[in-house]
Amino acid sequence: MKMIVGLGNIGTQYDETRHNTGFMVVDRLAGLYHTTFSKHQMEASLATTQINGEKVLLVKPSTYMNESGRAVRPLMDYYKIDIKDLIVVYDDMDLPVGKIRFRQKGAAGGHNGIKSLIVHLKTQDFDRLKVGTDHPQKTTVVNYVLSKFTATQQPLFDESVDQAIKGLEDWVHGMTIADLMNKYN
Repeated sequence: MKMIVGLGNIGTQYDETRHNTGFMVVDRLAGLYHTTFSKHQMEASLATTQINGEKVLLVKPSTYMNESGRAVRPLMDYYKIDIKDLIVVYDDMDLPVGKIRFRQKGAAGGHNGIKSLIVHLKTQDFDRLKVGTDHPQKTTVVNYVLSKFTATQQPLFDESVDQAIKGLEDWVHGMTIADLMNKYN
């Protein structure tokens, strides 16, 4: 079984905001594979599907961004998910809107959701898919990540979500992170 975790914040006030990029990607993936987040377990909403014959668990932590690891670690233990079968999808302000980037491991880079995962997983060695949200120009980081994409940014963001889904499907099919990086980064 593979686990795809989308990071975000629960609550309607956060719907469609930049910081909920991970949620938006896994929501779109769930819709594409005709499944819904109908199960709540260990502080997360879950959906299961099959992608090319592989069982996939889609996860949206309900702990808020800064405590994402608190939900993910128990789910990995319960479902016996190996670290190599986990990928985390999240927003990245250092990438322009419309760009995605696969990464195999590394530090949190200031992202509190990733910091929480590193603490709870006790490793930095897990696959990631960053989706660009661009950097704030005239506002604070907090206000920026909790705001929605502009009318100009939205079509670019939608294209990056489509690319992210293709990349996640390739990941499930067994493509290595190195090959994904060469194809999508």
